[in-house]
Amino acid sequence: MRISKFAQRRGRLWRSIAAAGAVVVLTGALAHQAGTAIADTSLQQVMLVGNNWDGTADVIHSSGDFAKVGRINLIPDKDDRLLEISLNPAHLAVFVGIRETVGQGHDQYVDDMYTTPDGASIVVSRPSFGDVASIDTATGKVKWRFEVSGYRADHMAVSRDGTRVAVSASLGNVVHVLDIRTGKELGHFATGDKPHENVFTEDGKIWNVSIGNVETNLDAPWEDFTKGDRHITIVDANTFQQIKTIDMRKRLDAFGRTDLSNAVRPLAFSPDESRIYFQVSFFNGFLEYDVAADKILRVKELPKNPATSDDRTTFVNDSRHHGLSMDPTGAKLCVAGTMDNYATIVDRTTLQQGPLVTASAPYWATVSGDGKACIISESGANQVTAIDFATGAKITSVPVGQHPQRVRLANLPTGWTAPTA
Repeated sequence: MRISKFAQRRGRLWRSIAAAGAVVVLTGALAHQAGTAIADTSLQQVMLVGNNWDGTADVIHSSGDFAKVGRINLIPDKDDRLLEISLNPAHLAVFVGIRETVGQGHDQYVDDMYTTPDGASIVVSRPSFGDVASIDTATGKVKWRFEVSGYRADHMAVSRDGTRVAVSASLGNVVHVLDIRTGKELGHFATGDKPHENVFTEDGKIWNVSIGNVETNLDAPWEDFTKGDRHITIVDANTFQQIKTIDMRKRLDAFGRTDLSNAVRPLAFSPDESRIYFQVSFFNGFLEYDVAADKILRVKELPKNPATSDDRTTFVNDSRHHGLSMDPTGAKLCVAGTMDNYATIVDRTTLQQGPLVTASAPYWATVSGDGKACIISESGANQVTAIDFATGAKITSVPVGQHPQRVRLANLPTGWTAPTA
C-alpha cells in the first residue's frame, strides 16, 4: 500500500512529538493596583511566570525576595491534544507553522495566564494547542477548555472584577470574551490582522491592538504593506460593539515620524487612563499618546546596543523592544529592550532613562505586588529579574523554566503547593 507524502510527514511529526516528551480580585484589578493588600487570608498573592516552551508556570513571591514557591504543569492534557492535532490537517499545518515561525523552532505551549478570583484555577492561553484552558490549582487537571478561531491563542486580559477573560485569536482576527469560571463564550468582536494585546479599561471598554504579519521576513520599510491591517479596536466591554478604531499610521505621520511602524506592541495606560505609552515594531523606544486629543505627544528613543544588528529580519517577531509597564503612581516606566539586551526605568515626566540593566532578550515587563519593582522576563536566560523603580538598579534574578514570557500577578490559596504529576 502506498503511503501519501502527507501521511509520511504526519508520521514523522508525531514520532518527533512523542519523543520530545510524551478574596481581593486579582487579575485585571490587581494589575492596575499593585501594592493592594489581600484582605482574604485564605489567599496569597504570587506571580505566575509562563514558560512558553515548557508548558509550565513557575510561581514566585510577588515582592520581597521573589523566591520560587512551586511549578505547575499547564499542559496536563498534552498527549490528548497532540493526538487530536495530528488527526486534523488544518490544525496540524498551523501547529507546524507556529513552531517554524513565531516559535523559533519550538512549540508554544503557554502564552498568557491569570487566576480565577478564588485562586482555584489558572486560566491559560496555549498558542500551539489553539485554546484557552482552565487548570485546577489543587489537582493540576483541566476543568474546561475553549478552542479559539483559527487555531492559535495569544495575549489575554481580565476584566476589573475578575469574572471575564478576553483572548486574542491571532489567526482568526477575533477576540473571544469568556466567563473565567466556566469557559462559556460571552461574546466576541472582530479586529485587525493578528490581534495581540488586550486591555480592560476603567470606563468599561476593551482595547485590542493588532500587530500584523510579524512572522515574515518582509521587513524592509517599502515592504510594510505586506504586514496587513494593523489598528487599535475599542469596543464596549459589555456589549462588544465597536466604539472606535485607531490607525496609528495617520497619527505617526502627523507627528513627523513616517519612518516608524504603526504596529502597536505592548502598551501601558497612565493611572487616570488619559495617556498611553506604547512600543511599535522595529523601534528602540516608545511613544506617548493623548487619548482625548487623539494624537501623539512625545517619542522616546532609547540607546541601541552596538552589538545588536540593525538588520530588521533578525528581530524576533519584528520586536526590537517588547515589554512596557508603569509603576502604580504613574511616575516611572519600565522598558524591556529585547534585541538590545537590557531593561531600563524611564522617568515619565522627563523621559530620562536610568541605568541600562543588562538582560538576555527581555520580552515582558510587569509590576511587583507591592508596586516597588519592575519584573522582566529574560527569555534568553530562563530567568526573571526584578528592577527597583526608585533607583533603576537590579534587585535580584530568579531561575525559571524555558523561554519565560508573560508574567502576571495572581492569587493562590494560602499554603499552596504544586499538585503532583
